[in-house]
Amino acid sequence: MPKENLKKIEWTEPDGTPISCEEKLKVLNDNLDEIQQVCQDSLEDAVLMGCDEDRVRKIFDTVVRGVKNPHTKAEPKN
Repeated sequence: MPKENLKKIEWTEPDGTPISCEEKLKVLNDNLDEIQQVCQDSLEDAVLMGCDEDRVRKIFDTVVRGVKNPHTKAEPKN
């Protein structure tokens, strides 16, 4: 995603309410910029080392989908 498109992302609360706090938006956007740069650098390294680009992108997707939310309430065990 081009960096100019990252700035157009609308951050929302779970109920869809837009995040309006400037400090929160700055942190969220800075984090996204960092993630984008690390992914860009990693993709370039992988391709230069001979990896298949589509496979690398699938691996990145798997990594992102595997990120856990530490604030999710645990399901009660029976």
